Amino acid sequence: MADGAPDGALTAFLGVERSLSGRAWRQRAADSDVVRGLMQGHGLVEPLARALAARGQDAGGVAAFLEPTLRDWFPDPSSFLDMDAAAAAIVDAVAGGASVHVFADYDVDGASSAALLVRWFRAMGADLPIYVPDRLTEGYGPSPRAFDALKAQGADLVVTVDCGAAAVTALEHAAAIGLQVVVVDHHLMRATPPALAVVNPNRPGCGSGQGNLAAAGVVFVLLAALNREARRRGMFATRSEPDLRQWLDLAALGAICDVTSLTGFNRALAAQGLRRMSAWANPGLKALLEAAGVEPGPAGSTHAGFILGPRINAGGRIGRADLGARLLSTDDAAEARDLAAQLHALNLERREVERQVTEAAVRRVEATGAHADGSSVVVVAGEEWHPGVIGIVAGRLRERWRKPVVVIGLDAVNGVGKGSGRSQPGMDLGRAVQAAWEAGVLMAGGGHPMAAGLTVAADRIPELSAFLDEALRGSRADAVALDALEIDALVEPRAVDRALFDGFQRLTPHGPGNPEPVFAMEAVVARDAAPMGQGHARCRLAGPDGASVRAVAWRCADLPHGRALLAGQGGLIVAGRLKADDWNGRRGVQFEIEDVADPRAV
Repeated sequence: MADGAPDGALTAFLGVERSLSGRAWRQRAADSDVVRGLMQGHGLVEPLARALAARGQDAGGVAAFLEPTLRDWFPDPSSFLDMDAAAAAIVDAVAGGASVHVFADYDVDGASSAALLVRWFRAMGADLPIYVPDRLTEGYGPSPRAFDALKAQGADLVVTVDCGAAAVTALEHAAAIGLQVVVVDHHLMRATPPALAVVNPNRPGCGSGQGNLAAAGVVFVLLAALNREARRRGMFATRSEPDLRQWLDLAALGAICDVTSLTGFNRALAAQGLRRMSAWANPGLKALLEAAGVEPGPAGSTHAGFILGPRINAGGRIGRADLGARLLSTDDAAEARDLAAQLHALNLERREVERQVTEAAVRRVEATGAHADGSSVVVVAGEEWHPGVIGIVAGRLRERWRKPVVVIGLDAVNGVGKGSGRSQPGMDLGRAVQAAWEAGVLMAGGGHPMAAGLTVAADRIPELSAFLDEALRGSRADAVALDALEIDALVEPRAVDRALFDGFQRLTPHGPGNPEPVFAMEAVVARDAAPMGQGHARCRLAGPDGASVRAVAWRCADLPHGRALLAGQGGLIVAGRLKADDWNGRRGVQFEIEDVADPRAV
């Protein structure tokens, strides 16, 4: 393969045109001259230099990528449209003793954003009550009813975080009842709602260039603007200026859990935030780590995305929506332990509910063959499927069947279904759902290319399925071509050790824009293979020389690649990621299997 060749010219990596999961494998493209320059100029080994080149780094910019600092990347707050107006309005309220409330979304990004503002207000000697809407009874974002409730509680100013940019009707109502609102969001906007200020890097006309930020990142920049405005007014003559660095862990948590592109300033924010998180100074984060049974230590993307995030989200999915924001904003260790215990228990409940819905959906679809009938989308519905888990289930099924999936929970009494969908790259599910709403098939619906939500009458679900199938059919072939696993390097089992893992850790934090490296091993046999709970599999991957590495594959026992592993087959080609294996202090490494190919099955 020629380095840097266009996608259409890429050849199969190790000859894998179709793995056991149905994907082609490609080597991640990198310019050979850039690879050599990185090796010679920075003393990097070839696999690491290639991985950096494949992520768009060259000799001139690699230092800033590997060691991103806020000083190098922090944007001018005034580059955000309405940022100065938002800071002035909030500082006016603090200085005047007005009653300010924060209205937050019920996910991790919303909770992190709310906690950032609460902590800044506390440092300024002011209180900031939190309002988080209930997912089931209120839905997403501000509503007239919520603003009426806040007005009745005495609110003079409401700051919405991680929501509000699309709430035109609700904000018109707030203006009508004399409630002032500042919107801080990052979601795409169709129209600018009426408010004192609308701070959103994805707002048309905003020149910040920071559209990849999560809401927590936008709020962190807002805190810098608030400090600057308060400093200009002399408000720190008698009190200390809040040190924003102490709250970087919350900004990183929002960035990673909201799956934002970790490039530029956002990468620096996440990297420095994880370093701050490693001290576990936030009582809520420390208590949640303890509740999960994880020892404190250096924090990584896994801590944020797979340990802390799901537990914080559990409150908004199946419990009390404000638990996460309260946990992240408290300084009371006893309260933090209580809230963490509640969230941990809710997460266990969420996992069981998710398992039940996933199994029911798989049985329903595979019994009819709808997953393999050539259709461009799978739509599946079931009575009383919990709306807090249907999005997760849709994502699981999309991974399983490699096509867009919409999962709908039906309310049998009202004859209405609430649905959530997840898509494949190259297939714009949000646009298809929007078109279904415009055609009158849906009661409500919208989203973005990779995810969408909808409300539909139960008797129109077959019509919806047919409409989406037709709307997405034209992009199906291109999506199949795009559905390739990109490999960074070929390694042997004997080379998969802690040194290799630690070397590639220099690329962290990982996320969109900086994908986690994927390694391949060929001619391996799955030894000592055994099933694990929840449909997982474990084994040792051994090479021709007998050297082996511990390995695990998630949610695969009933899938072709899982069956190949559990059968102990040899001659396999395996792709996956390196994970730390620090159980009982052994400082090892484990191979997390992503995909398996069998040359004999081609």
